[in-house]
Formats: sequence, C-alpha cells, structure tokens
Amino acid sequence: MGKITVETCEIEGLKVITPTVFGDERGYFMETYNYNDFKEAGIDVQFVQDNQSASKKGVLRGLHFQINFPQDKLVRVVSGEVFDVAVDLREGSKTFGKWYGVKLSAENKKQFFIPKNFAHGFIVLSDYAEFAYKCTDFYHPNDEGGLLWSDPGIGVEWPMPEGMTEKDLIISDKDQKWSGIDSYKKA
Repeated sequence: MGKITVETCEIEGLKVITPTVFGDERGYFMETYNYNDFKEAGIDVQFVQDNQSASKKGVLRGLHFQINFPQDKLVRVVSGEVFDVAVDLREGSKTFGKWYGVKLSAENKKQFFIPKNFAHGFIVLSDYAEFAYKCTDFYHPNDEGGLLWSDPGIGVEWPMPEGMTEKDLIISDKDQKWSGIDSYKKA
C-alpha cells in the first residue's frame, strides 16, 4: 500500500482517506483512486458513476440517501472547502442515527468513504467549492430520500461559514422539507 492513508472513524464503515501527494517545483501528482490500494484498505467496491457539483459559500446540500438503490460514495473537494457529513441509517446498527463530519478541501486533499445506507450532506465553507464523488450505483431520480439537515434528533453541528449565520444559508426547498430521523422509515 503506502499510496493512501486510511483513518477509521467512530462510526464503523466510514473512512477518511488521505492520498500520498508527490510534489516538486512544478506542482503535484496524486492518485485519487486505485482499486488495488482501496481493496487492500478494506474498501472493495466497484464504482460506476462519477459526479461533480459546484456551489457557493453557504450552500448546504443534504442530508440525502437512496431508498431502494443505496450507493457507496467516495467524496472529495477539487476546489475550496466543505464540511462533509454522513448519518448512519443502517438498520440494527449500534450507531443508527449518529453522524460524523470531516472538513474536506482542495488543500488537505482528504477523501471520505461513505458506505451504503448512510445519509450524506455538506456545507460550503469557502467562497466557492467544487465537489466530486464516485458512486457504486447509478442515479435513480425517483429513489431519493432525505433527512432534515437541522433535525435535533440527529444534532449535526454544522460549522457556519465565516461571516454567515444559519439564516444566511442557501438550502433548496426540497432540503428544507425533509422529515427528521424519528420519522425515518426504510421503504
């Protein structure tokens, strides 16, 4: 191995991955994904789709999950900085409803592996951020589920972008209407 460092999190299955960065006066090179290295680290999945989004400061996306076609995700930030969150929705898990968050940035180059049956979301802390992620299943538009980002039953401690308060956040209408963890039922 040696090309990546994998940190386990307090919620089983979540992993923070830091690639080895090879830099010199020209810039840097890193592998963002290598199946063999990930398999050796216990992440043996097949990704089938890559996605990328761009958002401005204060955008909060989430907390999203797929109902019948759950996806493993490997997420990272290409430009800027976000606070990324995963919430355990695995039936029977001792950490069901618990969340874990990590700052991902172009500077720290960390990646976050989120297994199936977790809700996922992030808030943009920088002026602008580009967010890229790999998924193990294709997007099914009629299979979306979500949890309310501010649900006190989950209690995510979202850091506020500098100079902003909660009322300044930019959240889609859909993301403001999700229910809390207490009403979550797997379809």
